[in-house]
Amino acid sequence: MKTFSCALAGAVVGAFLGAGCVTAAFADASPAGCNANTPKTRAEVMTDLTQWRAAGYDPLDWLNYPQNALDASRIVWQQRVAAGQTGDCGR
Repeated sequence: MKTFSCALAGAVVGAFLGAGCVTAAFADASPAGCNANTPKTRAEVMTDLTQWRAAGYDPLDWLNYPQNALDASRIVWQQRVAAGQTGDCGR
């Protein structure tokens, strides 16, 4: 009887683990191939830096660092909203 209860407990635990793995696999699937967690390419990073620099951000300006980064991010965001590129998948 002890072997039966151990086998039953193992089957129940296995079923829960299997269901969790299946759920995790389907939860990762993103609609329309858009995944915000994918890393940006080098070209995308360079484009972002160019946009930030054009908006007034200077990475060497340590004296005004928090404010110049916030101002530039606000300007870049407004430009992206105007162009219809909002969200991580609009990049």
